[in-house]
Amino acid sequence: MKKYKGSETILIADVDCTAEGKDLCSTIGVQGYPTIKYGDPGSLEKYEGGRSYADLEKFAKTLKPSCSPSNIQLCDETQKAEIEKLQELSAEELKTQIDEGEAAIKAAEKTFEDELAKLQATFKQLQATKEADIAKIKSSGLSLKKSVRNLKVKSKKKADKDEL
Repeated sequence: MKKYKGSETILIADVDCTAEGKDLCSTIGVQGYPTIKYGDPGSLEKYEGGRSYADLEKFAKTLKPSCSPSNIQLCDETQKAEIEKLQELSAEELKTQIDEGEAAIKAAEKTFEDELAKLQATFKQLQATKEADIAKIKSSGLSLKKSVRNLKVKSKKKADKDEL
């Protein structure tokens, strides 16, 4: 926070979501702590990178103002046209589209979590099957077979050496 104090393009702030900052945290979607958000103040994104000072500093160096309604001068013609088109919508129409987009993200996350749970269950089953198969093979006398073979190989080497 000290390093970027006074920066015109980067604001790093600490908010206590359990006290005075509770309303702000609720508004920007902070659900767990610690949470790091970045981007346009009207549409903050969750930071998912490393948490070491070096990781955070490296990420902070990549931050710069981007195209948005408050930074229209940074937009290309296509982006400006999209912003103008969105500005023509009512607040309710925008809310509906945002809610639909967020619902689609939640659905994608749920699908991922459900499929991951299936993969984890499959992994556990495969691991249990492998361990049972290995135990069965070992209990069938594998170690004894190895010992007998090893003795035969040693005996043959000794016999070959004695012949020389």
